[in-house]
Amino acid sequence: MAEKAELAPELPRRERLTRDRVVRTAVALADRGGIESLSMRNLAEELGVVPMALYKHVTNKVDLLDGMIDVVFGEAAFPVQGHWKAAMRLRAILMREALLRHSWAIGRMESGLPGPANLRHHNATMGCLRESGFSFPMAVHAYTVMDSYVYGFSLQQRSLPSDIQSEAKTRVKNVEEHHPSPAEDYPYLIDVADELAKSGFDYTEEFEFGIDLILRGIDRVRRRALTVTKGTGRPRPR
Repeated sequence: MAEKAELAPELPRRERLTRDRVVRTAVALADRGGIESLSMRNLAEELGVVPMALYKHVTNKVDLLDGMIDVVFGEAAFPVQGHWKAAMRLRAILMREALLRHSWAIGRMESGLPGPANLRHHNATMGCLRESGFSFPMAVHAYTVMDSYVYGFSLQQRSLPSDIQSEAKTRVKNVEEHHPSPAEDYPYLIDVADELAKSGFDYTEEFEFGIDLILRGIDRVRRRALTVTKGTGRPRPR
């Protein structure tokens, strides 16, 4: 009997449950099925534990969501060294890419109780702008317009078809079938649809065109403000 006991295979040790593991598993579930499909029950099933075990690591579902949002902010961390414009451009690109991976987070990024990655991200962004010579009001204006663009573009991309080229062809066909003279009644819309049907639509190219346009505009206003306040002893822009 003792010999059999010695030869018995050792059972695999269950991975320890931690807050990080709970939160990252919740992120994976939301990525697969959307935030609406996430419940404490199916999260517990995914982790192989009873639902009550989760509450040792997260207070409730609101606390869980706050942690999930912090994971997304962590994926958008960016270096602040160098020119502010390059740093802000990279920040925008990284944030959009993170939201593409976690579309359930769109519209939720600035709500709830911020976690460590969230706080670091906001502090780094504001610090980059202020250390580059932005006044407090100008830094807030710049921050607001950049975030409005990043979040708004991400929401629009989530709402639109992924294959714009095929969608444009379908829409042209539908309009032609239901309207007797679409080219005369809606010439510019038909032109847009025809062009998109031929060339398609590159979301990344359009996003980067927009953020570059915004950054050039911010820089122009910033330079004008520095010219007006020249000689006040404020830090020189990088």
